[in-house]
This record gives sequence, C-alpha cells and structure tokens, in this order.
Amino acid sequence: METINVLWFKRDLRLYDHAPLRQALESLYATLLIFFFEPSVIQLAEHSERHWIFAKESLQDLQNRLRPYQAHIYIFENEVIPVFKRILEKYKIHAVFSHQEIGQKVTFDRDKQFKKFCQAAQIQWIESKKDGVLRGLKNREGWNEQWVATMQTPTEKVNLTKLKAVHLEPSFFENYGLLNIENQKFTHDLQKGGETLAWRYLKSFTQERIVNYAKHLSKPAESRKSCSRISPYLAWGNLSIRQVYQVMQAEKEKFPFLQHAFTSFESRLHWHCHYIQRFEMECSMEFKNLHPAFDAVRQEVNPEYVHAWQTGRTGIPLVDACMRCVNATGYLNFRMRAMLVSFLTHHLFQPWQAGVAHLARQFLDYEVGIHFCQFQMQASTMGTASQKIRIYNPTKQAEDHDPEAKFIKTWLPELQNLPTYLAYEPWKITHLEEHLYKFKLGIDYPYPLVDIEESARKARDTLFEISKTDFAKRETLRITQKHSMPAYIAFG
Repeated sequence: METINVLWFKRDLRLYDHAPLRQALESLYATLLIFFFEPSVIQLAEHSERHWIFAKESLQDLQNRLRPYQAHIYIFENEVIPVFKRILEKYKIHAVFSHQEIGQKVTFDRDKQFKKFCQAAQIQWIESKKDGVLRGLKNREGWNEQWVATMQTPTEKVNLTKLKAVHLEPSFFENYGLLNIENQKFTHDLQKGGETLAWRYLKSFTQERIVNYAKHLSKPAESRKSCSRISPYLAWGNLSIRQVYQVMQAEKEKFPFLQHAFTSFESRLHWHCHYIQRFEMECSMEFKNLHPAFDAVRQEVNPEYVHAWQTGRTGIPLVDACMRCVNATGYLNFRMRAMLVSFLTHHLFQPWQAGVAHLARQFLDYEVGIHFCQFQMQASTMGTASQKIRIYNPTKQAEDHDPEAKFIKTWLPELQNLPTYLAYEPWKITHLEEHLYKFKLGIDYPYPLVDIEESARKARDTLFEISKTDFAKRETLRITQKHSMPAYIAFG
C-alpha cells in the first residue's frame, strides 16, 4: 500500500505563504490535495450561496494555476472523516497538513473528532498557525510583539516544482461527493474569488486607490472604491495577512506623502487578527454575551422589527440604504456595518443574536472571529474597560458621510424626488410637501419604526445603569484582564 501525505485546504486558498503546502512539498511522500464543502457547515445559518461561490471561484483559480505542475485539488461535498476513511482503504497516510482553523462550534467539534481519528489511525496531523493567531492563550500579554514578529518574518517559500501530486481515478470516490468545478460559470455581481484577483485588488489599492483611503473610509458610497476591498480575500485565505503587511511596508516607502493612509490601513490588519484572537480565546461568544451582566435585557425578539431591519424597511433612510446595499452587493464599509448592528441592538433594542446570522450571510467577507466580536462590540456586550456604549445617530451619519443623500437615493429610489433634508428624515415631510414631491409617507416609504433620539436615550440609560452594578464591574475587570492588550505603539 502506497504511503502518501494529504494537504487539507481550508480557508487558506492560495499557493504562496502557505506553511502546510511548503511542509508537504518537503516531505518524501507524494501529496493528495483536498478540500471539503461539508454539509454540516453549509447548512449553518451564517452561510449563504455567495460564500460557496466565492470559494469555488478561488478553487478554480488554484486548479488553473496547478495544471502546469500536473496537480489537482480533489473537492468533496461530504463530511471529512468518511472521506478520509475511504482514502485509507487505498493508501497509508503518513501525515495531514493544514492550517489551524478559527471557526464556529461545528468546525471546532469536527477538528476534535478528526484529531481522535488521526490518533487512532496513527496519522500525524500537523497544523500551522494562521495569521499570527495563537492557541491556548490565557491573556494577551506579549501578543502584540509576537504578532509583529510574525508579520516581519519572511513569507513561506513554496517551490511548486517539487510538488509530487497524488492522482485519483474518477471512480475512486464514487458516492463520496466528488465535485468538478472547473470551467463552471458563476452568475452573480459580487466580487469574484481567487488568489489571482486578490493580488490585483491589493496592487490597485496600494498603488492607486489608497490616495483617498483616509478621506473616504467612513463614506458608504466613496469607500467602495477607496477602501482596499481585499477583506473577502483575507477571509478565504487568498492572501495572508503577512503578505499584505509586507506589501504595505514596501509600498509606503515609495509614497512618503501617504504615510498616514498606509499606517491607518496597517493598524486594521492588526485589529483584524486581534478580534480573531479574542474569539479564539472565548469562542462561547458565538452564542452568548461575553459580558453576563447584560443577559437580563434584550431577551425577547420582535419579528416585525427584525424583518424590517433585514429587508431595509425600518423607515430610517441610511439604515435601509445600507441594508439594501449589503444584501445586494455583499459589501459595506465598517462604519455603516457598525451602525446597522447598533441600530438593531440599541434603537430597536433587539438581542444581537436576532441579526448576527443575517449579516453573516450578506457579508462576502464573513470571518467568524471578527463577526461575532464586532456584533457584541456594537451591541455593548463585550465588556472590557474600554468598551463604550456605541449608539450611532443615523441622521447625523447621513449628514456627515452622505452629502446630498446620493447613497441613500441610489438604494432607496422611492426617495429620489425628495430634497436632501427630507431624504435624511422623510418623517418630517409636510402635507404640502407630499403633494409637491408626489410622495406619500406610509405608502411610498414606511413610517419609522422608532423615534431614533428617544430609543437611543432609553437604550443608553438602561445599559449604563447595568454597567454601574457591582456584578458588572467585577465582570468587566475579569474580561479586561483576559482580553485587553497593552498599548499598541507601532500602529498607534
């Protein structure tokens, strides 16, 4: 029986700066390249078809680039262990190489079961850390320094000419969910996946679009071009954080007048990993408040409110425009994402759990660690000492970041004929103006679900009173000691 290695691609769909791939190439044994679309993961409420299309596009890109090396990734729509059992009927597996995965409970449980499977089958499972995120930390002391050291370490050198690929007969995995995605056409208007496109986005950002990055970062319309737009490529591992960090370091030397923009973006690479590290250390936040003092409030879900929020029919124009935009395109800048969550959890006073899956399905760049942390951050349930009650006034956000209401009118065409001040606050329209602009509030566009100022005040007062209790203060201290970091000097 032939002895082989297995390279298990996860959310690391690239060929460079890939430690498991390098390790497999350096082994004496030929390597089987494999990827899974697991039914148990596909059916999670947080996933949608747009995620799997992006993954398939990324895999198709890899297949095209592996062809000159006579290699192929075998892709299965099946659970992991049954397929590995089938492999063992044909081959002896020396080692399985993969990156560590910071995923949801389903994938964490799968990894624990797979570890037992490997031990029983006497298979080495060699996992590499991903993007500077560390397993088993009790607190964050020294994490910043280790992250910087990881980012500054040379990228993994992968020599594909050394690849000795295992080739399977087409019938080998009959009834095991083998998928052939090559040359498939995916019809959608979202960003396309793949390592090749990822580098194009990064190049156009660092050499051209970054000029307006700081200026347009918070603007819902302009940010679509001025932000990097590489977040889905990071989420699916088409790029590593280290690759991006080192490109940024090299490029900023060429553009000294853009130092602030480069530094600002670099800080976001750091925070990207910071939140994933926080989730890695406290993955229960997938289901419950990190800070238990807030468990007693926002316990009931109002289905009417949640549905209106999900569909962009709350009667608050910027909120609705942002939701319709992300539902259609899979992208929204950070400030507007934060506002959507804040509006749900503060103005509508719904539990964050009522909206977390919906936005995960919409975000093409859904990254579990960032997503759950940010939902709790914006819902004010994170609980560290620096945690603030973040309540955004949608009208003020519109006035500050959507001059002339162009973004609002793009996504809410029913407000197209209204002057800017009424596009911000259509509930203030008079009967005379309704006649003048041929617009009827409550028919052409809904009345607001809540008074944004009154609902914000009530939420702030309620949460602030909880935060002052002795129990809340003790829990805040505990959470801060575990999750907060010393000042991050390098990025400010």
